[in-house]
Amino acid sequence: MHMRATAIATVAVASGALALSALAVPAVAADDVPDPALVIEKVVVNEGRPIVVGVKTDKIAMLAVTASHPSGIQGMIGSLRLAKKTGPGYKIIGSSEEEAPCYRASATTSTCELPLGIYPSNLRNEDATRWTAGAWVVSNKNTWNECDQCLTAVQLQRLGKLTVSAPPKPVKKGTPLTVTGKLTRANWDTKKYAGYAGQPVKLQFRKKGGAKYMTVKTVKGSGTGALKTTTPARTEGHWRWSFAGTETTSAVNTPGTLVKIKK
Repeated sequence: MHMRATAIATVAVASGALALSALAVPAVAADDVPDPALVIEKVVVNEGRPIVVGVKTDKIAMLAVTASHPSGIQGMIGSLRLAKKTGPGYKIIGSSEEEAPCYRASATTSTCELPLGIYPSNLRNEDATRWTAGAWVVSNKNTWNECDQCLTAVQLQRLGKLTVSAPPKPVKKGTPLTVTGKLTRANWDTKKYAGYAGQPVKLQFRKKGGAKYMTVKTVKGSGTGALKTTTPARTEGHWRWSFAGTETTSAVNTPGTLVKIKK
């Protein structure tokens, strides 16, 4: 790539996906080869956590790249990318139009941090999978190196939502208590939330004044994500649903709903 160090990343939107059209790279020697003395030591996306995205709110995920060179580090540009299922190249999201600011750990080593904007409008359900990071790093000598797939993977997940409902009035001790709810998740194709069918969800209980929830039973959701179960009401306290999440969908707990016992 023959571009000046002052160039910035520009992003073109095509067919609903972000495509990287330019990177900030230096004007280097005629052979334009990477510099093996510039070492990319560590890459972290979103502090190592899955990136969870709903249907409306844009998400910012930080890309942090630690690199070293005898002359020091000048800057970095990066993105998240996914190998296309058909044809060569990548689908790219989270590219930034700014060079990352770099923070010196020593005269030779810096960590560069870049906020990557991820937009639900550019996502499809099939994108809830493992993505890799790409980074281009420039030294103070205007040499460069890159990692095309810096990470084994960072998981992109659809946002999960969960509701809970239990009788608001006090119940008699030992009588059956019906607890209901619904598990939904972001549908990036329709930009709406839809029921997540057939998933195991835990019904949990915490005694009033207690600090820890305990699992009472596991309930499998219906074809629409609806949850319903009955359990004896023996002690006053809080009930909630807890979903552990899947590879494609984030974990979620409901707030506890207080059920009082008649005296």
